[in-house]
This record gives sequence, structure tokens and C-alpha cells, in this order.
Amino acid sequence: MEPIESGPYTVAYLDTAPDDGRRREIIDGGLYVTPAPSRLHQRAVGELYFRLRSACPVGLEVFVAPFDYRPTPERSLQPDVLVCSPDDHDPKHAIEPLLLAAEVVSHSSRMHDLLLKRGLYEQAGVRSYWILDPDKETLTVLELVDGVYVERDVVSGEKVFDATLPFPVQIVPVELLRER
Repeated sequence: MEPIESGPYTVAYLDTAPDDGRRREIIDGGLYVTPAPSRLHQRAVGELYFRLRSACPVGLEVFVAPFDYRPTPERSLQPDVLVCSPDDHDPKHAIEPLLLAAEVVSHSSRMHDLLLKRGLYEQAGVRSYWILDPDKETLTVLELVDGVYVERDVVSGEKVFDATLPFPVQIVPVELLRER
């Protein structure tokens, strides 16, 4: 996904952008707009949010997009699901390094999520990055070690992932994708 218009754009633009259901992110002056997600994508996001929220300890918060994470004045990112640091008290958006950023890969966002956002979250000090790929029914779990993401686990199908970051919770990829 390439920036749709030349910039430079600032995060201040987002406060005046039209509310048309599309996700807008600013990365180093570029404006990235993502079309509305599919039913499968939204099901996975909702189920992941529900499972994380159900296990979330007091003092932490779980959010879904569109909720801005602004690690720098030049960047506004919107992970599909995120867990904020207990030190983050900004009322409008997250600014402290996240405990978790999770993305559900879509056809339109695959390279954006797998490459660009991975690097941006790593630079920002996001402690854990989860990538759910509905096509492969896999969850890839990356954790920050000495400032670099290390692959902790890749689970698929019915396999259980026992998370320790951002807090203890069990995630089964295929359960996030099933219709109820």
C-alpha cells in the first residue's frame, strides 16, 4: 500500500479529515487510507478484542481501531487491536509504547502490516506485535528483545497460543475466524 497523496501530512490533518469509514494513518508525511474491512476481518478483530478484554487485568486497556497510536508527531497508526501502557493517560490517543499491537491481515494491507508496520512498531518500542492471517489461519507473535522483534511463536488452526505478553491469555487462531 503506497501513500495515496503526496504530503507532507501531519497528524493535525486527522482531526479535520472526513469521517467516511476509511482508516487513515500518517507515516512520516504520507497519508495512507485503507478501505473498509471485510466481514471476516471484522469478525477476527471483534473476537480478538473480546478475548483480550475478558482477560485484561485492572489498569490496562484494550482498544480497537479506529483509535490512534501516535508514537511520534509524524506518525499516527491504527492497529486493529491494541493494549495501552498503564502510563498512557492521553485522553485522545495512545502516545506511550504499546504493550500490544495486533493486525489482522487483509488482501489490501498484507505488505503494509507485514513489513512497514512491523518496522514502525519495532522502532516505537511496542512490546509485542501479533499478526493474524485469516487466509493461513495463523497467528505470528513477535516480542521486543533488546529493541528488535524476535519471533516467539507461530500458531495455526486449532493450536493454542498461551500468551504472557501483554498478560496471560489463550488464543486459538481458528476460533477468531469462525462464524457464531
